[in-house]
Amino acid sequence: MKKVAVIMGSDSDLPVLKGAFDQLKKLEIPFEAHVYSAHRTPAEAAAFARSAREQGFGVLIAAAGKAAHLAGALAAQTTLPVIGIPVKSSTLDGLDALLSTVQMPSGMPVATVAIDGSANAALLAAQILAVEDAALAERLDDLRRAQHDAVLEKDSRLVID
Repeated sequence: MKKVAVIMGSDSDLPVLKGAFDQLKKLEIPFEAHVYSAHRTPAEAAAFARSAREQGFGVLIAAAGKAAHLAGALAAQTTLPVIGIPVKSSTLDGLDALLSTVQMPSGMPVATVAIDGSANAALLAAQILAVEDAALAERLDDLRRAQHDAVLEKDSRLVID
């Protein structure tokens, strides 16, 4: 199975990524996490992205706040799918990161999830990998069934006074 790389622009982004780590573990997807800054360590970030395919990665997840250049910087160095997670900051509540992540130029795609949406980033990475992995696709189907059943259980217990 291909691995997922979770790259954060700063270790302060780590709490936001808990949802991604939990989903990847639950779905039994191997992953690595690294801190590379598009602005402070651009050569290292570029080198990681350029060598990611050869290192067994199938998808890169990039979390960054404020200018949020990380996902685009990684995408510029690889043809692997890159999923950006805009991280909420105190400045503009993450809107700056969202726009920086989603507004990529033509020919340089970055899939973007919601602000602080790391769990969905992991699920999207899983869906991408599941195109070629039947066992992972089955685990995703099981997860969807469990979500379905949980909602119906809540509906059956709903009481309005």
